[in-house]
Amino acid sequence: MSAVLDRAAAPGRPQLARMQPEDLDTVVAVEAAIYTHPWTRGNFVDALRAEYECWVWREAGELIGYFVLLVAAGEAHLLNFSVAAQHQRRGCGSALLEQVIGQARQMQARSVFLEVRPSNLGAQRLYQRFGFRRVAVRRGYYPAPAGREDALVYVLRLP
Repeated sequence: MSAVLDRAAAPGRPQLARMQPEDLDTVVAVEAAIYTHPWTRGNFVDALRAEYECWVWREAGELIGYFVLLVAAGEAHLLNFSVAAQHQRRGCGSALLEQVIGQARQMQARSVFLEVRPSNLGAQRLYQRFGFRRVAVRRGYYPAPAGREDALVYVLRLP
């Protein structure tokens, strides 16, 4: 799936919509299936209450992915970016990341920041293909099965 997401409903095309409280059961289930230390329902509830840019992507009613983006003071911070396991490595991440960048631009952000685990090589390759550059390391940022794992900080400057 490499088509750019369409925010308008169109038969047979992925649809991007604002995340709603009724989406949380499915979002939390996808989150738990793909991460060893997933966001909790409370994390998502907090993001919705704070009015972050919380979006879900569905095709034929099935949740394929979602993202949470905080935009303030000209900077966007991608807090959560996830594609359901059965849809990974099919171009879905690229299509969804295009939407993240488009949303950041629409909100007049000049850059997009994110953190990624050093062990998540697939995500690093995806971000690098889109022009993200590594700018820092946060030591011991993520919980991991054997203690803590660093976070690589990436940034994409928006024209």
